[in-house]
Amino acid sequence: MNLDDAQKKKVAGWINEGLTLAEIQKRLESELGLRLTYLEVRFLVDDLKLQPKDPPAPPKPPVKPEDALTPAPSASSKVSVTVDQLARPGALVSGKVKFSDGKTADWILDQAGRLGLVPSQKGYKPPATDLEEFQILLQQELQKLGI
Repeated sequence: MNLDDAQKKKVAGWINEGLTLAEIQKRLESELGLRLTYLEVRFLVDDLKLQPKDPPAPPKPPVKPEDALTPAPSASSKVSVTVDQLARPGALVSGKVKFSDGKTADWILDQAGRLGLVPSQKGYKPPATDLEEFQILLQQELQKLGI
């Protein structure tokens, strides 16, 4: 994502105001007309060498090596993510997600870092809050795997 200097200053100002990544994501769309995923916003902020003021994630219990590929969601989580033991062809990593309404989808992360989501029900669009939670859970699982 290439931003001009004025847009970079806006994003930096939002970070200094204490906006969360989700809030920055919304402002990028409403004020700059840029529609980015939560993960793309994280990468953008990282590329700009900015440190968001998101609250730290609560510590998770240690994961046993045998559980690393099929993590169980926390008790309070409405969304669950699993990672395939063998990634789909063309994917760096892949897996499944179950949303709060019980609907499921397959997901892939390709070699270029693009995230793809294929719902099991044609035309299904998960709630925005579920998508955000999915991206956070996915990032946590990928970190555990060293990806």
